[in-house]
Amino acid sequence: MGNPLEHFELHTLIPLRLFGLDISINQAVVMMWVVCAAVVLFFWVATRGSRLVPTRLQSVAEVGVEFLRGMIMENMGEAGMKLFPFIATLFFFILFSNLLGLVPGAYTITSQVMVNACLAFAVFLLSVIMGIVLHGTHYLSVFVPPGTPWWLTPIMIPVEIISQLARPVTLAVRLFANMTAGHTVMNVVLGLVLLGGVTLGWLPLGFTLALYLLELLVAFIQAYVFTVLATVYIGAAIRLH
Repeated sequence: MGNPLEHFELHTLIPLRLFGLDISINQAVVMMWVVCAAVVLFFWVATRGSRLVPTRLQSVAEVGVEFLRGMIMENMGEAGMKLFPFIATLFFFILFSNLLGLVPGAYTITSQVMVNACLAFAVFLLSVIMGIVLHGTHYLSVFVPPGTPWWLTPIMIPVEIISQLARPVTLAVRLFANMTAGHTVMNVVLGLVLLGGVTLGWLPLGFTLALYLLELLVAFIQAYVFTVLATVYIGAAIRLH
């Protein structure tokens, strides 16, 4: 069956160094370019010659935009609409990364924890910046929940700091774990199909197709979960609660 984790290994395609730093191009970098190009192409085709009666692709794009708009309004309020480009970019980048990663032979970007960590850190940094810009030093009150007795303050402040720092970690690890686990299971099952397909007929293949459809659903769910938690975290900084 081979190594089921082989798909996640990175191999240098073009070795490059800049000021002593290794900036070599590997399959993950190439796949990021492909994902960005796919998102731009999708919206360019969907919005080209927009019609009053939308085409199917235009309808999909409009539904996606309205879905994100509703999510932002619910979790961040009207002030959060200023961040719509960031939230939309985040959602569609993760979604297309998950979906294109299911194409045979393609690399799954979101299986790299460092990629997810960069996205999660961007969310965390933006939430802190928004909190400070909107509330100034009063933003520090998030580390002392309302109603906390004064004698619990020395304990609550470290706990709240850890809680805040845990947010980007959980965002990154959740997406990484789900995408890695799903692809690993698919690789293992596909190997079993190749081994047992002769004796069991079409049954293993049918199971693989069902698992593939499940992974398609997971691709959407994980993009949604990451984005909705991002809006919740930033919304908490905006509303200061």
